[in-house]
Amino acid sequence: MLTVGFDLDMTLIDPRPGMVRAFAALNEKFGLSLDGERFAANLGPPLADVIRGYGFDEPLVQRLVTHFREIYPEVVISATRPMPGAREALAAVRAAGGRTLVITGKYQPNAGLHLKEFGWDVDRLAGDVFATAKGDVLREEGASIYVGDHVGDIVGAKAAGALAVAVATGPYSRDELAAAGADVALRDLTEFPDWLTAHT
Repeated sequence: MLTVGFDLDMTLIDPRPGMVRAFAALNEKFGLSLDGERFAANLGPPLADVIRGYGFDEPLVQRLVTHFREIYPEVVISATRPMPGAREALAAVRAAGGRTLVITGKYQPNAGLHLKEFGWDVDRLAGDVFATAKGDVLREEGASIYVGDHVGDIVGAKAAGALAVAVATGPYSRDELAAAGADVALRDLTEFPDWLTAHT
């Protein structure tokens, strides 16, 4: 059976305004100066890895991650919008008789809140995975296609032997995604249904 995996942030959803506000809340509570705009412009890696990049000790990293996750439902969910073509892309897989997966570096409970908010029913949601770890889930589910906006998504698809379909709606251009190994580089998900029809 056709099984297609999708990344979440900047592939299916645009949570950037809420992410900026969430970082502002972390700054206020912990007396920091984290760059929320930069974080929001480079979504993909798990939050803990991003926070560690600031050089904080591990106890502070965990406190920041915990607080971020706690405020996320109130601060981010309602400010998030679906990416153009997201609903249609998921529907196209269903119309082809396929299964849909969402595989994301985001904390899984919060990722689930986004799916619920938009009424998107998928066959499996896997959170807290990035790059090659996404490949493990894709292999488990027998996915032949993985769609994402990040170089890490291409790595995950390749690790599973799946077709890497990239959308240039995140931090990388189509040329950069192609150079990173994407098998297909689309402008955005509005092009996905036609591509899938041709592919299948």
